[in-house]
Amino acid sequence: MTTEGKGLARSPGALAGLKVVDLTRVLGGPYCTMILADHGAEVIKIEPPQGDEVREWGPPFLPDPDGSRGAASYFIGVNRNKQSLALDLSKPEGRQVLLRLLEDADVLVENFKPGAMEKWGLGYEDVLSQRFPSLVHCRVSGFGATGPRGGLPGYDAIIQAMVGLMSINGTPDSGPTRMATPIVDLATGLYSTIGILMALQERARSGQGQFVDMTLHDCGMALLHPQAANYLLNNKRPKATGNPHPNISPYSAFRTATCQIFVACGNDPAFRKFCAFLELPDLPADPRFRTNGDRVTNRDALTAILEEKLSHRDGHALCDELLAIGLPAGPVLHIDEALAEPHTAHREMVTELGEFRALGTPIKLSRTPGGTRSAPPRFNQHGDSVLARHGFSPEEIEALKRDGVVVDERR
Repeated sequence: MTTEGKGLARSPGALAGLKVVDLTRVLGGPYCTMILADHGAEVIKIEPPQGDEVREWGPPFLPDPDGSRGAASYFIGVNRNKQSLALDLSKPEGRQVLLRLLEDADVLVENFKPGAMEKWGLGYEDVLSQRFPSLVHCRVSGFGATGPRGGLPGYDAIIQAMVGLMSINGTPDSGPTRMATPIVDLATGLYSTIGILMALQERARSGQGQFVDMTLHDCGMALLHPQAANYLLNNKRPKATGNPHPNISPYSAFRTATCQIFVACGNDPAFRKFCAFLELPDLPADPRFRTNGDRVTNRDALTAILEEKLSHRDGHALCDELLAIGLPAGPVLHIDEALAEPHTAHREMVTELGEFRALGTPIKLSRTPGGTRSAPPRFNQHGDSVLARHGFSPEEIEALKRDGVVVDERR
Protein backbone atom coordinates (compact mmCIF):
# COMPACT_ATOMS: atom_id res chain seq x y z
CA MET A 1 0.00 0.00 0.00
CA THR A 2 1.36 3.42 -0.94
CA THR A 3 2.35 5.46 2.12
CA GLU A 4 3.48 8.75 0.59
CA GLY A 5 0.74 11.33 0.12
CA LYS A 6 -2.21 12.84 1.93
CA GLY A 7 -5.56 11.35 2.90
CA LEU A 8 -4.37 7.85 2.03
CA ALA A 9 -5.98 4.64 3.26
CA ARG A 10 -4.23 3.25 6.33
CA SER A 11 -6.15 -0.02 6.52
CA PRO A 12 -7.78 -2.50 4.13
CA GLY A 13 -11.03 -0.68 4.90
CA ALA A 14 -14.38 -1.50 6.48
CA LEU A 15 -15.66 -2.92 3.18
CA ALA A 16 -12.59 -5.04 2.36
CA GLY A 17 -13.68 -8.25 0.64
CA LEU A 18 -16.75 -6.65 -0.94
CA LYS A 19 -16.85 -6.87 -4.73
CA VAL A 20 -18.76 -4.24 -6.70
CA VAL A 21 -19.37 -4.30 -10.45
CA ASP A 22 -19.93 -0.70 -11.46
CA LEU A 23 -21.76 0.04 -14.73
CA THR A 24 -22.41 3.70 -13.90
CA ARG A 25 -21.35 6.88 -15.64
CA VAL A 26 -21.42 10.65 -15.02
CA LEU A 27 -21.93 11.49 -11.31
CA GLY A 28 -24.59 9.95 -9.06
CA GLY A 29 -23.58 6.32 -9.56
CA PRO A 30 -19.81 6.93 -9.70
CA TYR A 31 -20.03 9.01 -6.51
CA CYS A 32 -21.74 6.07 -4.79
CA THR A 33 -19.17 3.53 -5.95
CA MET A 34 -16.26 5.82 -5.02
CA ILE A 35 -17.57 5.92 -1.44
CA LEU A 36 -17.60 2.12 -1.41
CA ALA A 37 -14.12 1.98 -2.95
CA ASP A 38 -12.73 4.51 -0.49
CA HIS A 39 -13.56 2.07 2.27
CA GLY A 40 -12.05 -1.04 0.77
CA ALA A 41 -14.55 -2.45 -1.69
CA GLU A 42 -13.10 -3.81 -4.93
CA VAL A 43 -14.85 -1.72 -7.58
CA ILE A 44 -14.59 -2.81 -11.21
CA LYS A 45 -15.76 0.10 -13.33
CA ILE A 46 -17.05 -1.20 -16.65
CA GLU A 47 -17.00 1.60 -19.21
CA PRO A 48 -18.73 1.61 -22.59
CA PRO A 49 -16.55 1.77 -25.73
CA GLN A 50 -16.78 5.57 -25.78
CA GLY A 51 -15.84 5.74 -22.10
CA ASP A 52 -17.52 7.57 -19.27
CA GLU A 53 -18.47 10.85 -20.95
CA VAL A 54 -17.29 12.99 -18.06
CA ARG A 55 -13.73 12.11 -19.04
CA GLU A 56 -14.33 14.96 -21.53
CA TRP A 57 -16.04 17.41 -19.14
CA GLY A 58 -13.17 19.89 -18.92
CA PRO A 59 -10.93 21.76 -18.89
CA PRO A 60 -9.06 21.28 -16.69
CA PHE A 61 -7.55 17.95 -17.71
CA LEU A 62 -4.82 15.88 -16.02
CA PRO A 63 -2.17 14.80 -18.55
CA ASP A 64 -1.59 11.07 -18.93
CA PRO A 65 1.90 9.69 -18.19
CA ASP A 66 2.78 9.82 -21.89
CA GLY A 67 2.00 13.55 -21.98
CA SER A 68 -1.26 13.23 -23.89
CA ARG A 69 -4.45 14.84 -22.63
CA GLY A 70 -5.93 12.72 -19.90
CA ALA A 71 -9.18 12.73 -18.00
CA ALA A 72 -11.09 15.85 -17.00
CA SER A 73 -11.33 17.01 -13.40
CA TYR A 74 -15.02 15.98 -13.37
CA PHE A 75 -14.00 12.34 -13.87
CA ILE A 76 -10.99 12.53 -11.57
CA GLY A 77 -13.06 13.82 -8.66
CA VAL A 78 -15.32 10.76 -8.35
CA ASN A 79 -13.44 7.74 -9.73
CA ARG A 80 -10.42 7.03 -7.54
CA ASN A 81 -9.73 3.56 -6.15
CA LYS A 82 -11.46 1.84 -9.09
CA GLN A 83 -10.34 -0.51 -11.85
CA SER A 84 -11.40 0.22 -15.43
CA LEU A 85 -12.54 -2.40 -17.92
CA ALA A 86 -13.93 -1.19 -21.26
CA LEU A 87 -16.64 -3.59 -22.42
CA ASP A 88 -19.20 -3.40 -25.21
CA LEU A 89 -22.40 -4.67 -23.60
CA SER A 90 -24.34 -4.26 -26.83
CA LYS A 91 -22.58 -7.43 -28.00
CA PRO A 92 -23.74 -10.80 -26.62
CA GLU A 93 -20.13 -11.70 -25.89
CA GLY A 94 -19.81 -8.56 -23.76
CA ARG A 95 -22.83 -9.56 -21.73
CA GLN A 96 -21.34 -13.01 -21.19
CA VAL A 97 -18.20 -11.37 -19.82
CA LEU A 98 -20.34 -9.32 -17.43
CA LEU A 99 -22.12 -12.44 -16.20
CA ARG A 100 -18.77 -14.08 -15.44
CA LEU A 101 -17.72 -11.02 -13.44
CA LEU A 102 -20.97 -11.20 -11.48
CA GLU A 103 -20.45 -14.80 -10.40
CA ASP A 104 -18.73 -13.77 -7.15
CA ALA A 105 -19.88 -10.15 -6.99
CA ASP A 106 -21.76 -8.74 -4.01
CA VAL A 107 -23.14 -5.60 -5.63
CA LEU A 108 -24.06 -4.42 -9.12
CA VAL A 109 -24.62 -0.69 -9.60
CA GLU A 110 -25.91 0.68 -12.92
CA ASN A 111 -27.60 3.80 -14.21
CA PHE A 112 -28.92 2.70 -17.57
CA LYS A 113 -32.33 3.90 -18.66
CA PRO A 114 -34.97 1.58 -17.11
CA GLY A 115 -35.58 -1.31 -19.48
CA ALA A 116 -32.06 -1.39 -20.93
CA MET A 117 -30.82 -4.24 -18.75
CA GLU A 118 -34.05 -6.14 -19.39
CA LYS A 119 -33.66 -5.60 -23.13
CA TRP A 120 -30.20 -7.16 -22.91
CA GLY A 121 -31.54 -10.17 -21.02
CA LEU A 122 -29.99 -8.92 -17.76
CA GLY A 123 -33.09 -7.87 -15.83
CA TYR A 124 -33.03 -8.34 -12.09
CA GLU A 125 -36.30 -10.19 -11.57
CA ASP A 126 -36.10 -12.61 -14.48
CA VAL A 127 -32.36 -13.20 -14.76
CA LEU A 128 -29.95 -11.77 -12.21
CA SER A 129 -31.91 -12.59 -9.05
CA GLN A 130 -32.37 -16.16 -10.30
CA ARG A 131 -28.78 -16.68 -11.30
CA PHE A 132 -27.20 -14.71 -8.44
CA PRO A 133 -29.67 -14.81 -5.52
CA SER A 134 -27.31 -13.04 -3.10
CA LEU A 135 -26.59 -10.13 -5.46
CA VAL A 136 -27.58 -6.61 -4.42
CA HIS A 137 -28.56 -4.78 -7.64
CA CYS A 138 -28.77 -0.99 -7.33
CA ARG A 139 -30.25 0.98 -10.22
CA VAL A 140 -29.92 4.76 -10.36
CA SER A 141 -32.41 6.38 -12.75
CA GLY A 142 -34.19 9.66 -13.25
CA PHE A 143 -37.75 8.69 -12.32
CA GLY A 144 -37.82 4.90 -11.94
CA ALA A 145 -39.38 2.39 -14.31
CA THR A 146 -43.08 2.96 -13.56
CA GLY A 147 -45.50 5.82 -12.92
CA PRO A 148 -46.42 8.88 -15.02
CA ARG A 149 -42.75 9.68 -15.70
CA GLY A 150 -41.40 6.15 -15.46
CA GLY A 151 -38.56 5.45 -17.86
CA LEU A 152 -37.92 9.10 -18.70
CA PRO A 153 -34.38 10.49 -18.48
CA GLY A 154 -33.40 12.66 -15.53
CA TYR A 155 -30.61 15.17 -15.05
CA ASP A 156 -29.57 17.05 -11.94
CA ALA A 157 -30.65 20.54 -13.02
CA ILE A 158 -33.95 19.27 -14.45
CA ILE A 159 -34.76 17.51 -11.19
CA GLN A 160 -33.76 20.60 -9.19
CA ALA A 161 -36.37 22.47 -11.23
CA MET A 162 -39.08 19.83 -11.10
CA VAL A 163 -39.02 18.97 -7.39
CA GLY A 164 -39.00 22.59 -6.22
CA LEU A 165 -35.36 22.96 -5.15
CA MET A 166 -34.78 25.84 -7.57
CA SER A 167 -37.87 27.64 -6.31
CA ILE A 168 -36.45 27.89 -2.78
CA ASN A 169 -32.90 28.72 -3.85
CA GLY A 170 -31.82 32.25 -4.74
CA THR A 171 -33.41 35.49 -3.57
CA PRO A 172 -36.74 37.21 -4.17
CA ASP A 173 -34.94 39.34 -6.77
CA SER A 174 -33.04 36.56 -8.54
CA GLY A 175 -35.99 34.21 -8.91
CA PRO A 176 -35.56 30.40 -8.93
CA THR A 177 -31.87 29.50 -9.07
CA ARG A 178 -30.05 26.26 -9.73
CA MET A 179 -27.76 25.24 -6.90
CA ALA A 180 -24.24 25.49 -8.27
CA THR A 181 -23.20 22.14 -6.82
CA PRO A 182 -25.07 19.22 -8.46
CA ILE A 183 -26.79 18.50 -5.19
CA VAL A 184 -29.34 16.00 -6.56
CA ASP A 185 -26.68 13.83 -8.22
CA LEU A 186 -24.50 13.90 -5.11
CA ALA A 187 -27.41 13.18 -2.78
CA THR A 188 -28.50 10.29 -5.01
CA GLY A 189 -24.99 8.87 -4.74
CA LEU A 190 -25.13 9.17 -0.96
CA TYR A 191 -28.62 7.68 -0.65
CA SER A 192 -27.63 4.86 -3.02
CA THR A 193 -24.66 4.02 -0.80
CA ILE A 194 -26.95 3.93 2.23
CA GLY A 195 -29.44 1.71 0.38
CA ILE A 196 -26.73 -0.72 -0.72
CA LEU A 197 -25.30 -0.98 2.80
CA MET A 198 -28.81 -1.56 4.20
CA ALA A 199 -29.40 -4.35 1.68
CA LEU A 200 -26.04 -5.92 2.56
CA GLN A 201 -26.87 -5.73 6.26
CA GLU A 202 -30.20 -7.48 5.64
CA ARG A 203 -28.46 -10.05 3.42
CA ALA A 204 -26.26 -11.00 6.38
CA ARG A 205 -29.45 -12.22 8.09
CA SER A 206 -31.46 -13.62 5.18
CA GLY A 207 -28.76 -14.64 2.71
CA GLN A 208 -30.79 -12.97 -0.04
CA GLY A 209 -29.91 -10.01 -2.22
CA GLN A 210 -32.47 -7.50 -3.45
CA PHE A 211 -33.13 -4.69 -5.89
CA VAL A 212 -32.36 -1.14 -4.71
CA ASP A 213 -34.47 1.29 -6.76
CA MET A 214 -32.89 4.75 -6.53
CA THR A 215 -34.13 7.79 -8.47
CA LEU A 216 -32.94 11.37 -8.81
CA HIS A 217 -36.56 12.44 -8.41
CA ASP A 218 -37.01 10.80 -5.00
CA CYS A 219 -33.62 11.87 -3.69
CA GLY A 220 -34.19 15.45 -4.85
CA MET A 221 -37.52 15.55 -3.06
CA ALA A 222 -35.92 14.15 0.09
CA LEU A 223 -33.80 17.32 0.27
CA LEU A 224 -36.80 19.64 0.67
CA HIS A 225 -36.55 20.02 4.44
CA PRO A 226 -37.71 22.22 6.10
CA GLN A 227 -39.67 23.83 3.26
CA ALA A 228 -41.83 20.79 2.53
CA ALA A 229 -42.45 20.26 6.24
CA ASN A 230 -43.50 23.91 6.54
CA TYR A 231 -45.90 23.61 3.61
CA LEU A 232 -47.40 20.33 4.80
CA LEU A 233 -48.21 22.05 8.10
CA ASN A 234 -49.38 25.52 7.04
CA ASN A 235 -50.29 25.10 3.33
CA LYS A 236 -48.29 28.23 2.46
CA ARG A 237 -46.07 28.04 -0.63
CA PRO A 238 -42.39 28.32 0.45
CA LYS A 239 -40.43 31.15 -1.15
CA ALA A 240 -36.76 31.77 -1.81
CA THR A 241 -35.28 33.71 1.08
CA GLY A 242 -31.66 33.92 -0.01
CA ASN A 243 -29.23 33.36 2.86
CA PRO A 244 -31.66 33.70 5.80
CA HIS A 245 -33.11 30.49 7.23
CA PRO A 246 -36.91 30.34 6.77
CA ASN A 247 -37.51 29.17 10.35
CA ILE A 248 -34.70 30.69 12.44
CA SER A 249 -33.34 34.20 13.06
CA PRO A 250 -30.63 35.36 13.20
CA TYR A 251 -29.39 32.60 10.92
CA SER A 252 -27.91 34.31 7.87
CA ALA A 253 -24.98 36.09 6.29
CA PHE A 254 -24.03 39.55 7.53
CA ARG A 255 -21.63 42.17 6.19
CA THR A 256 -18.55 43.17 8.18
CA ALA A 257 -15.67 45.52 7.41
CA THR A 258 -13.61 42.76 5.76
CA CYS A 259 -15.90 39.97 4.60
CA GLN A 260 -19.32 38.43 4.90
CA ILE A 261 -19.84 36.13 7.86
CA PHE A 262 -22.55 33.62 8.59
CA VAL A 263 -24.05 33.60 12.08
CA ALA A 264 -26.37 30.86 13.36
CA CYS A 265 -28.27 31.49 16.60
CA GLY A 266 -30.45 28.42 16.90
CA ASN A 267 -32.12 29.24 20.21
CA ASP A 268 -32.88 32.08 22.62
CA PRO A 269 -29.86 31.53 24.92
CA ALA A 270 -27.54 31.68 21.90
CA PHE A 271 -29.19 34.93 20.79
CA ARG A 272 -28.76 36.47 24.24
CA LYS A 273 -25.11 35.41 24.29
CA PHE A 274 -24.56 36.86 20.80
CA CYS A 275 -26.13 40.18 21.84
CA ALA A 276 -24.00 40.32 24.99
CA PHE A 277 -20.87 39.73 22.90
CA LEU A 278 -21.85 42.59 20.55
CA GLU A 279 -22.61 44.84 23.53
CA LEU A 280 -26.32 44.96 22.69
CA PRO A 281 -27.63 43.80 26.08
CA ASP A 282 -31.09 45.31 25.67
CA LEU A 283 -31.89 43.65 22.35
CA PRO A 284 -33.21 40.30 23.71
CA ALA A 285 -35.78 42.17 25.81
CA ASP A 286 -37.14 44.08 22.82
CA PRO A 287 -40.66 42.70 22.15
CA ARG A 288 -39.77 42.37 18.46
CA PHE A 289 -36.92 39.97 19.22
CA ARG A 290 -37.84 38.20 22.45
CA THR A 291 -38.43 34.75 20.92
CA ASN A 292 -37.30 33.06 17.73
CA GLY A 293 -40.80 33.46 16.29
CA ASP A 294 -40.63 37.19 17.02
CA ARG A 295 -37.22 37.44 15.38
CA VAL A 296 -38.34 35.60 12.24
CA THR A 297 -41.36 37.90 11.95
CA ASN A 298 -39.17 41.00 12.41
CA ARG A 299 -36.15 39.70 10.55
CA ASP A 300 -35.46 42.86 8.51
CA ALA A 301 -35.38 45.14 11.56
CA LEU A 302 -33.04 42.76 13.40
CA THR A 303 -30.74 42.44 10.38
CA ALA A 304 -30.39 46.23 10.12
CA ILE A 305 -29.37 46.52 13.77
CA LEU A 306 -26.87 43.66 13.62
CA GLU A 307 -25.24 44.77 10.36
CA GLU A 308 -24.75 48.28 11.71
CA LYS A 309 -22.97 46.81 14.73
CA LEU A 310 -20.92 44.37 12.65
CA SER A 311 -19.95 46.79 9.88
CA HIS A 312 -16.87 48.05 11.73
CA ARG A 313 -15.48 44.64 12.73
CA ASP A 314 -12.94 42.35 11.07
CA GLY A 315 -15.11 39.39 10.08
CA HIS A 316 -12.35 36.78 10.21
CA ALA A 317 -11.20 37.72 13.71
CA LEU A 318 -14.80 38.12 14.85
CA CYS A 319 -15.70 34.57 13.79
CA ASP A 320 -12.70 33.17 15.66
CA GLU A 321 -13.84 34.99 18.79
CA LEU A 322 -17.44 33.83 18.41
CA LEU A 323 -16.44 30.21 17.86
CA ALA A 324 -14.14 30.38 20.89
CA ILE A 325 -17.10 31.21 23.14
CA GLY A 326 -19.32 28.55 21.59
CA LEU A 327 -21.33 30.59 19.11
CA PRO A 328 -21.61 29.17 15.55
CA ALA A 329 -20.14 31.65 13.08
CA GLY A 330 -17.85 31.47 10.09
CA PRO A 331 -16.44 33.66 7.33
CA VAL A 332 -17.91 33.20 3.86
CA LEU A 333 -14.89 31.76 2.04
CA HIS A 334 -14.13 31.09 -1.62
CA ILE A 335 -13.35 27.49 -2.65
CA ASP A 336 -9.60 28.11 -2.87
CA GLU A 337 -9.61 29.67 0.61
CA ALA A 338 -11.58 26.76 2.09
CA LEU A 339 -9.25 24.18 0.53
CA ALA A 340 -6.22 26.03 1.94
CA GLU A 341 -7.58 26.19 5.51
CA PRO A 342 -5.34 24.55 8.14
CA HIS A 343 -8.31 22.59 9.49
CA THR A 344 -8.98 21.20 6.01
CA ALA A 345 -5.44 19.83 6.01
CA HIS A 346 -5.80 18.50 9.54
CA ARG A 347 -8.96 16.60 8.58
CA GLU A 348 -7.26 15.29 5.40
CA MET A 349 -10.06 16.65 3.26
CA VAL A 350 -7.68 17.20 0.35
CA THR A 351 -6.13 13.90 -0.70
CA GLU A 352 -2.99 13.68 -2.82
CA LEU A 353 -1.23 10.77 -4.48
CA GLY A 354 1.43 11.79 -6.99
CA GLU A 355 -0.19 14.25 -9.40
CA PHE A 356 -3.67 13.20 -8.30
CA ARG A 357 -5.46 15.63 -6.00
CA ALA A 358 -9.11 15.54 -4.93
CA LEU A 359 -11.42 15.92 -1.98
CA GLY A 360 -10.81 13.32 0.69
CA THR A 361 -13.35 11.02 2.28
CA PRO A 362 -15.45 12.63 5.01
CA ILE A 363 -16.14 9.25 6.66
CA LYS A 364 -13.58 8.82 9.43
CA LEU A 365 -13.50 5.35 11.02
CA SER A 366 -11.18 4.69 13.97
CA ARG A 367 -10.15 1.08 13.34
CA THR A 368 -10.66 0.76 9.59
CA PRO A 369 -10.04 4.18 8.06
CA GLY A 370 -10.63 4.58 4.35
CA GLY A 371 -8.93 6.88 1.88
CA THR A 372 -7.03 6.97 -1.38
CA ARG A 373 -5.38 3.80 -2.63
CA SER A 374 -5.04 4.54 -6.32
CA ALA A 375 -5.63 7.39 -8.74
CA PRO A 376 -8.66 7.33 -11.07
CA PRO A 377 -8.03 4.76 -13.80
CA ARG A 378 -7.16 5.41 -17.40
CA PHE A 379 -9.62 3.99 -19.90
CA ASN A 380 -9.45 0.16 -19.78
CA GLN A 381 -6.32 0.43 -17.65
CA HIS A 382 -7.11 -2.80 -15.81
CA GLY A 383 -8.90 -4.69 -18.56
CA ASP A 384 -6.36 -7.49 -18.95
CA SER A 385 -5.78 -7.99 -15.22
CA VAL A 386 -9.49 -7.98 -14.37
CA LEU A 387 -10.26 -10.56 -17.03
CA ALA A 388 -7.29 -12.72 -16.09
CA ARG A 389 -8.42 -12.79 -12.45
CA HIS A 390 -11.81 -14.03 -13.62
CA GLY A 391 -10.37 -16.98 -15.49
CA PHE A 392 -9.98 -15.60 -19.00
CA SER A 393 -6.92 -16.95 -20.80
CA PRO A 394 -4.57 -14.67 -22.77
CA GLU A 395 -6.02 -16.14 -25.94
CA GLU A 396 -9.58 -15.39 -24.84
CA ILE A 397 -8.64 -11.82 -23.89
CA GLU A 398 -6.99 -11.28 -27.26
CA ALA A 399 -10.06 -12.66 -29.06
CA LEU A 400 -12.34 -10.32 -27.09
CA LYS A 401 -10.20 -7.38 -28.14
CA ARG A 402 -10.05 -8.53 -31.75
CA ASP A 403 -13.86 -8.79 -31.84
CA GLY A 404 -14.35 -5.35 -30.31
CA VAL A 405 -15.89 -6.68 -27.12
CA VAL A 406 -13.06 -5.34 -24.95
CA VAL A 407 -11.86 -1.95 -26.12
CA ASP A 408 -8.36 -0.49 -25.63
CA GLU A 409 -8.89 2.90 -27.24
CA ARG A 410 -12.00 5.04 -26.77
CA ARG A 411 -14.26 5.14 -29.79
